[in-house]
Amino acid sequence: MRLDKIPNIKHTDSNNFFLLSGPCAIEGEDMALRIAEKVVAITDKLEIPYVFKGSFKKANRSRIDSFTGIGDEKALKILRKVSETFNIPTVTDIHEISDAKLAAEYVDILQIPAFLVRQTDLVVAAAETGKVVNLKKGQFMSPDAMKHAVTKVTDCNNEQVMVTDRGTMFGYQDLIVDFRGIPTMREFAPTVLDVTHSLQQPNQSSGVTGGRPDMIETIARAGVVNNVDGLFIETHFDPANAKSDGANMLDLAHLEKLLTNLVAIRKTVNTL
Repeated sequence: MRLDKIPNIKHTDSNNFFLLSGPCAIEGEDMALRIAEKVVAITDKLEIPYVFKGSFKKANRSRIDSFTGIGDEKALKILRKVSETFNIPTVTDIHEISDAKLAAEYVDILQIPAFLVRQTDLVVAAAETGKVVNLKKGQFMSPDAMKHAVTKVTDCNNEQVMVTDRGTMFGYQDLIVDFRGIPTMREFAPTVLDVTHSLQQPNQSSGVTGGRPDMIETIARAGVVNNVDGLFIETHFDPANAKSDGANMLDLAHLEKLLTNLVAIRKTVNTL
């Protein structure tokens, strides 16, 4: 994958990691624009290539009464407005074959959720849109196994594919990041570390996923030290009241300091 082929992406010559960041789910237009404005300002200051992330719907929820979205096309139109307002690329995840064509009309990158990355028809549908495809590694998969998912995309004559590690199941209610997987997956495609989802604590008896946001900087620093190509960080100005994944999202107020530290580490790594 060539980063500079992603529409409207900036700072590709900065030798920085790239960033996929935004809220877990699109809750409304004002919140999306507010988050995007802040992250754009930070990433422009630090010269980080930036893609705004937001799910137009949440299909894989623990409970039937969990928030799933504000309406598919309504949320997708908000993603388009974010892109047009700030002249930045956007990414959203898809869950069904029919989502691929629909979402491709509004966003630049289609993301395959970790639970669904083995679903060949879904991966192929995303690849055939011609959009960049982000394949999230299943929590149940080895890093080596991701080469087959990448091949499903490239066999559709689409070389614009990346993979994202979001942790591996460690018992029933925890995840762990195996940093040995980063160099392995980088042999197949540019590799992103999903910092915030790696810190989820799933399968809670309440049906609401927990998390360890206090460990975000620890995991992110380790990823940058190990030459990860990109970082995935979900952020919100009010995580406690976010409608999805609030337990592991980064408070937007802390993002600039975190990214400043990570850029400094990246500059050091680049000299080695």
